[in-house]
Amino acid sequence: MTKPTDNPADPFKKALAEATKVMADDPEMTVTYSVDPAGMTKEGVRLPQVSRRMTRDEVMLARGTADAFALRRKYHNDATSARYAPTGQLAREIYDAMEIARCEAVGARVMPGTATNIDAKIAFEADRKGYGSLTSPGEAPLSVAAGYLVRHLATGRELPKAAENVMNLWRGFIEEQAGDTLDNLDHVLADQAAFARLARKVIADLGYGDQLGDDPDAPDEDEAGDEAEEDQDNPDSEGSEEQDSDETEASPERSQDEQEDQSQAQVTMEDSADMEEGDETELPEGEAPLEPPPPAPYSDADPNYTVYTTDFDEEIRAEELAEPAELERLRAYLDQQLEPLKGAVSRLANKLQRRLQAQQSRSWLFDLEEGTLDAGRLARVVANPTTPLSFKQEKDTEFRDTVVTLLIDNSGSMRGRPISIAAICADVLARTLERCSVKVEILGFTTRAWKGGQSRERWLAQGRPQAPGRLNDLRHIIYKSADAPWRRVRPNLGLMMKEGLLKENIDGEALEWAHRRALGRPEARKILMVISDGAPVDDSTLSVNAASFLEKHLRDVIAMVEKRRAVELIAIGIGHDVTRYYQRAVTITDVEQLAGAMTEQLASLFEVDPKKRARALGQRKAG
Repeated sequence: MTKPTDNPADPFKKALAEATKVMADDPEMTVTYSVDPAGMTKEGVRLPQVSRRMTRDEVMLARGTADAFALRRKYHNDATSARYAPTGQLAREIYDAMEIARCEAVGARVMPGTATNIDAKIAFEADRKGYGSLTSPGEAPLSVAAGYLVRHLATGRELPKAAENVMNLWRGFIEEQAGDTLDNLDHVLADQAAFARLARKVIADLGYGDQLGDDPDAPDEDEAGDEAEEDQDNPDSEGSEEQDSDETEASPERSQDEQEDQSQAQVTMEDSADMEEGDETELPEGEAPLEPPPPAPYSDADPNYTVYTTDFDEEIRAEELAEPAELERLRAYLDQQLEPLKGAVSRLANKLQRRLQAQQSRSWLFDLEEGTLDAGRLARVVANPTTPLSFKQEKDTEFRDTVVTLLIDNSGSMRGRPISIAAICADVLARTLERCSVKVEILGFTTRAWKGGQSRERWLAQGRPQAPGRLNDLRHIIYKSADAPWRRVRPNLGLMMKEGLLKENIDGEALEWAHRRALGRPEARKILMVISDGAPVDDSTLSVNAASFLEKHLRDVIAMVEKRRAVELIAIGIGHDVTRYYQRAVTITDVEQLAGAMTEQLASLFEVDPKKRARALGQRKAG
């Protein structure tokens, strides 16, 4: 007799696994569930975890991911794909995205129910990557847009809002360059080889033909030689050659022109690059092919900052990295660890609250020409009727429309007491500021793996290219979004206690990510506080790049944020002098000073007197 399960999600997981095998037509395929990103291997598929709560979003994401993998398993042939695959990285990304869209579109025609499920998966991924907030093609990946467009054209379905935004950013360019090719989409959709040839044509139309590599359908040199010999043995061929010869002799001017054309056709790309301006091979003005927009840089602060691949990076909510029961357990452990400090932290938080609420008391501007009539000054009018009436207006509180972002280093060096105190301080400050109508966002940053993860594996498989740039898989964690109430996300901060979560720290990209999120907020005033215990360190990246690669990028990002001044940036270093990076910074030598430093820094930012504010912040130039 089968023992009944304690997890209400288990029957759903089992049913989904069986349905996935049937849809993929592969009964031997393994189906597992994990908090790690979904993926597919030769043996099976890994689906997103479904918690005991079985929320609608969890269920739809799992079903959509399962359907997408099953359809790819059923309609995709690896050998055919490899035969036509381009050699260049961007061309290969466009090719793969179009092929994935083809499999999903074919499946949607046969099994219409899969389209709705896959829409949920697309919506989740597009929202997680922030596609809805992009405003220019340079920010959006061309390969993703091409895949979305193929799916839209093949199925006729509207895309989820964020995905549609990415598609529309590039749609005009793609259809202008490759619209005629895409008109044949319906005729080749069910034939992977024919579709692969169409995809290669689209890539060439978009201006990336140099990344396609050799044409797999081109005849071999030996076959070409045999055909040439057959042409020589063919009398008609000889006759045509004689006829051509006669025509050449009859028209020497035409012969000369044709010879010039042939010689020009033999000029290599290097030779044409050296030709002088005005050469006959140049296209007339106005007829030059439209160049695609250059790919977006990986960093707004430093266009030269490079990343080997972003395919394995993730921005993820804390509740997706652990089951609710585990989060509650970790939260209880966190509270137990910091029981002796709670009193001191709470006293400091109350002090911060009193200072903020004191500034929230009503204040007025007097002796104005318009506003509310100032009854206290009517006596002057009675005594002297020629005296003008006096009006007053309530003065807006400086920080009412404010959001504070706490960006916490989740690297391995923070393990133990530093990360525990950082978590509890962030928790208490979120509660405190929420009482004062100040919204708070809590973010963390680390990597998904030690020693490079899947990014490094791909780099090794592709022959170890020189200077690959950042070479690890980022993990950016949202513990609390600005709009989420504290009581709902309280358990999330316990995740920082999870064994194995804290790994490497790539501060520059994390700071830029937090800055972008803050800029997207509607509040008038934005404050970003960074809590870290050291310089950026990632062994995989630093082993194959310059020693200052990550530190230089961090400095560039800080300089950009401080120069733009759209977000007020402050930093707290735990046992590490961060004043050499940040203008507004403080360094503490004992983690138990963190609560006081955080409250004082925040209170200082709300100080009305600018002199007191500058003195409290202890501003120093980064050296």
